[in-house]
Amino acid sequence: MPAFLTAREKCARLADLAVCALIAESELTPKPALVDGRGPGAHTDLSLDLLMRSAQSLRDYFEQMARASFCRPPGRRLRERLGSIGRAAESSMLRVTNGTNTHRGAIWALGLLVSSSAMESESPEAIAHRAGEIAQLPDRSAPNTETNGKRAGRRYNLSGAREEAVAGFPHVVSAALPALRRSRWNDETETHAGLNALLAIMADLDDTCLLHRGGLAALTAAKHGAAAVIEAGGTSTQRGWQLLLELDRELLRQNSSPGGSADLLAATFFLDFVDRSLSTTK
Repeated sequence: MPAFLTAREKCARLADLAVCALIAESELTPKPALVDGRGPGAHTDLSLDLLMRSAQSLRDYFEQMARASFCRPPGRRLRERLGSIGRAAESSMLRVTNGTNTHRGAIWALGLLVSSSAMESESPEAIAHRAGEIAQLPDRSAPNTETNGKRAGRRYNLSGAREEAVAGFPHVVSAALPALRRSRWNDETETHAGLNALLAIMADLDDTCLLHRGGLAALTAAKHGAAAVIEAGGTSTQRGWQLLLELDRELLRQNSSPGGSADLLAATFFLDFVDRSLSTTK
């Protein structure tokens, strides 16, 4: 982020980058059983156009989160303010989508990362760690809402989106970002880099979206399929690409999609965008 930006400009820029991250995740093609440039994947109620409109509807709320957090340390009052803005963002999303959940998980993840980024310009790893500190704080106004992900996590005794955030987004920092950087180092295209980052997440994440839609069978298929692509050398290899398409067909057959992994890919893109903005001033 350029050092000469005013507070207002920085907060606006962070909001723009959050929306760009959501759009980049949506447009990345082909993603296994997820909405992309080919179609809705395993989702009968979603489309690429709907995801785009949903992402744009969240921009002002991300900016509000950034302004509330600018140069402030993590604290309970701030955590509760972020929760209030996040719930307003979710209501806006549902109005735009006529009740369809397009970005609930992404609002949670990106909201925390936008807030952390507004506090101080640091490395992606430091931003993610501080976002985890914010996520640990209580929000007395948070409703005890039952979600599909929570039900699935409880049924199979596995962690979900909250635990990923509290831990400082380990699947982003330790898996997706290294895969993204490695692909670029190998002069692979941005499409291959993004897909490899997604697969790095999928290979290890206990994705509660997969669990909700297809149970352990879908989660196992996703993990094994993603690991097979990685072992084949990634999506830039002929074998890796074939295995990616096979994984897509298998998850479509099971009518399941890795929505939690997609949310973390958007978080990965956001941190990468912030990092590259910072590197232009170094």
